[in-house]
Amino acid sequence: MSAETGGERIHVLVVEDHDLFRTGLAHFLGEQLDMEVVGQASSGRMGVQLATELAPDVVLMDLRLPDIDGMTATREILRARPQTRVVALTVATSDVDIASALNAGACAFLVKDSPIQDVASAVRAAASGSAWLSARAAEAVLGRIREPTTDGPDASALEQLTERELDVLRLIARGFENAQIAETLAISPSTAKNHVSSILGKLGLPNRIQAAIYAIRNELV
Repeated sequence: MSAETGGERIHVLVVEDHDLFRTGLAHFLGEQLDMEVVGQASSGRMGVQLATELAPDVVLMDLRLPDIDGMTATREILRARPQTRVVALTVATSDVDIASALNAGACAFLVKDSPIQDVASAVRAAASGSAWLSARAAEAVLGRIREPTTDGPDASALEQLTERELDVLRLIARGFENAQIAETLAISPSTAKNHVSSILGKLGLPNRIQAAIYAIRNELV
């Protein structure tokens, strides 16, 4: 919930090695009524440390960093703080980069030449438990859905899920946010969020984008 509706502001950590670009992003996000930039980092290691210390809701993570890359930093952050959401930011738009970021656990993917308002939209989506992809990233994800693969859990993993979790997984595959899932199933948003976390844990998947791909490949929708 945003400050505009009386809720707490979204705490954001910006990890980017180019000083001018990083400070520009931080300034823009800091001007949003529903956001607060709690820290800035110029390297992957610093980003991991600050994410652990400051406990941000969302980390805006550059994938090209001077020490460890953004994918490695994302994995380390999510290992220490699974509840933190990571928005990947990069100049690269190759399928490999997009897939690597999503496999590392990023829930959103932005290219650096995206409109500045897209950055705020991606941060808000991440904080609300939703996925957010630039048009190029969405194309890559659709391509991965169409391609046969042996990566990830097989169909037998569905047996681990309860009937309610299967219902939630179907809605994830349809692009529903946690609030929409809660409304559709007549449950609380926190219960919906818990179901999503349980599904990801049981299937061994890093984010809801991967869960949606898995559900579509296994013909749940």
